[in-house]
Amino acid sequence: MRYKVNINKTDEGFAIWCPALPGCWSQGETEEEALENIKDAIQAYLETVEELTKDAEFRYVEVG
Repeated sequence: MRYKVNINKTDEGFAIWCPALPGCWSQGETEEEALENIKDAIQAYLETVEELTKDAEFRYVEVG
């Protein structure tokens, strides 16, 4: 699956986050390292959401 990420150059390197996943942030000394790190952060985020919602009852809505 593909996720859009935002990346910004900082004094320490690069900050990166995934707008579709609130609170999913990472960083790296290089742009390449930041991109690799956000992949790990997204994976951990999704695994945590799965664990926290494994017993939840879901509904689906159609928008548009």
